[in-house]
Amino acid sequence: MSDIQQPAQTLPPNTAPGAMPPRRTKKDSKPASLWSDAWHDLRRRPIFIVSAILIAVLVVMALWPSLFTAIDPNDPRTCELATARQGPSGGHLFGRDNLGCDVYARSIYGAANSLLIGMSTTLATSLIGGMFGLAAGYFGGVTDTLASRLTEIFFAIPSILGALLIAATFRGGPLSSITLVIIALTVLGWPMTYRIMRAAVITAKSQDFVVAAKALGASHMRIMMRHLLPNALAPVIVIATINLGGFIAAEAALSFLGVGVTSPDISWGLMISDARNRFLDAPLPLIFPAVFLSITVLAFIMLGDAVRDALDPKLR
Repeated sequence: MSDIQQPAQTLPPNTAPGAMPPRRTKKDSKPASLWSDAWHDLRRRPIFIVSAILIAVLVVMALWPSLFTAIDPNDPRTCELATARQGPSGGHLFGRDNLGCDVYARSIYGAANSLLIGMSTTLATSLIGGMFGLAAGYFGGVTDTLASRLTEIFFAIPSILGALLIAATFRGGPLSSITLVIIALTVLGWPMTYRIMRAAVITAKSQDFVVAAKALGASHMRIMMRHLLPNALAPVIVIATINLGGFIAAEAALSFLGVGVTSPDISWGLMISDARNRFLDAPLPLIFPAVFLSITVLAFIMLGDAVRDALDPKLR
């Protein structure tokens, strides 16, 4: 019997004679996406690792403050007016404030409201600005013109001054101070996300896959949600991460001016406001919440910079 001839194995072009064909690995069988490439790049960036660890600690601190301190500053019995502005001691690492409350415990418990306001405002501005920007960038024409003019009106209002006016006007109503701060910052914070989303959608809607979807009769909603939104989401995530730190700082500014978070709620801005009048006599009640605030804002800005560099191929 004649030998059975095996079919010749085709080699890829530019392969040297006699060389073994390249082995197709499981990793090569699936093309890498933007998000997988970004995650692979982020894991190698020290700035991302440091900021992620800091944010993780802050989130744990906000959710479970009892892990960091045994003192509950919401209990008025833990405050002793006779020990007001007392320096650090064994049981009170950061000393006591003007009312004799433990500064360390209040700094730990203040993380919850500061992060709540920052994350809630970021989510609200991303949803409002993202949806408006998606519709304006896709439809164009009158929709884009009206949305852009409305955005320019909000851009003309100074952020802190406008939020100060809103918070002061509706203060004392049925809304809590935390909810009012979130609304005030959201009203003036969504235009930035709108512009980022609109620019990304205008760039993405001219791509071949969008033209093909229109030719196949896909509905406007399907094109926007299935094709445009995933491809325009990266810059919105970057600006949202950076804005989160800015919103936390804005809440501290409003609380410092007396129209933000009010007692009995606790926030770092409120602590700074309460300690400013006695700063020369007792600087620690102001310094420590200011350090917590600065580290938090810096951590989110660092995270946003790392995510931006990882998602933008031009910066690699």
